[in-house]
Amino acid sequence: MPLANADLKAAFAATPLFEAKSWRLSPEAWPLTPAQLDELEAIGAACLDYHRALELLYLRSAANKNLLRNKPLIAPWVAEYLDRGKPPELVAHAREARNRGALPAVLRPDLLLTDEGWALTELDSVPGGIGLTAFLNRLYAAAGEGAVLGAGDAMIHNFYQAVSALRADVRNPLIALVVSEEAATYRPEMQWLAEQLQRQGKRVFCLDPDEIFPLGSALCFDVEGNPEKIDIIYRFFELFDLAQIPTAHFYFEAWAAGEVVITPPMRPFQEEKLGLALFHHHLLQDFWAEQLSAKSHKRLRALIPASWALDPTPLPPGAVLVGPTVAGRALNDWRGLAAASQKERDLILKISGFHETAWGARSVAYGSDCSREEWQGAVDLAIADAPENLHVLQTYRKPRRATHPLYPTRGDAAAPESGRLRLCPYYFVIGDQARLSGALATFCPPDKKIIHGMQDAALLPCSIRPTT
Repeated sequence: MPLANADLKAAFAATPLFEAKSWRLSPEAWPLTPAQLDELEAIGAACLDYHRALELLYLRSAANKNLLRNKPLIAPWVAEYLDRGKPPELVAHAREARNRGALPAVLRPDLLLTDEGWALTELDSVPGGIGLTAFLNRLYAAAGEGAVLGAGDAMIHNFYQAVSALRADVRNPLIALVVSEEAATYRPEMQWLAEQLQRQGKRVFCLDPDEIFPLGSALCFDVEGNPEKIDIIYRFFELFDLAQIPTAHFYFEAWAAGEVVITPPMRPFQEEKLGLALFHHHLLQDFWAEQLSAKSHKRLRALIPASWALDPTPLPPGAVLVGPTVAGRALNDWRGLAAASQKERDLILKISGFHETAWGARSVAYGSDCSREEWQGAVDLAIADAPENLHVLQTYRKPRRATHPLYPTRGDAAAPESGRLRLCPYYFVIGDQARLSGALATFCPPDKKIIHGMQDAALLPCSIRPTT
């Protein structure tokens, strides 16, 4: 049964989930076919395989060890790329032996629906939208809106399972969802998530960083004047934001003392967009083929657009870059990208990570949608930033047009509208599986080249609808 516009507005007015944000509304969830659901399940497995292989690549590179089984391949430059611009203490923490095997508890790829199928443009391990998607799942499922993906509060249940399992030695562990000021837009949805789990008897609290204090070697917060020990921190802030948290050094000390588990792990190499460029790097193809299952390797090759690290290190005069061409010729210097024609600029340029512009599409430049001067500025910035923050260049895969019913900004009669889709499936890592628990569809106007949350887009849960 389609949801009425008035009911949707009333639900969001009663439970605000984003600070000062609004979006378009729809009477229906986004439809997925059973075949697409199967594909999403396989994508989750491939993303988890990718993270395991990325950890091995980074640690072997950092230790200057061979990357392959039966032939030599030493690549210290991989760790240098991934560590670039990071504080030494954070790099040391990422390499700690106790951290080996520590992967993000939540994986969320950004998938664009194209004429050729899905394109994976980013893989987020500190994703927003968990509480919002869980709320949408519940709202649309209660209205009888098809077989909602994640119905039965799967998002809430599996999030807790993935995080609480990190302290199997503690019954009903105290979990702090720590949201920094930088990420304050998402605080309402994390507070809602904590409240839902508290109603189930779980000890889950949404906290500001300054509410946490050390007590001995442990981390605590006040509950009615009494200190409560934190067992697990779910870190909802980017690692560049650590410098803005005065008590952050206590997090490291409590972790080192074994008093607290922190997830996602504070390992910056797991949060770099650069990893997708390393997946396509011509020197590393044998490594990925060895470390990934054949299914995951094939799937990721099809999903991830061709990507390159924009490293301006000078080349010898006779050498050329493996990358896009300009005027039909290979480049010797990334600065030559500035001369690309509009057709040749069907490229995305964005900062890799560890920077305040690395999330929310803030640093993204789409070459074909830029003036020549704007594209020149984006290339110049990427080259100037390179000593501290590498940028990633990625082939643009255009999302195909689709239609979906939306309510108008004024009025209550829904009508089909044209747009483009970004799908964000949420996988919670439980044991050795990435468990698909819901997906957030962002349906944007067709003229938007960079699909991201915006007030003229619709945010929708997904439902499974058999093909006819």
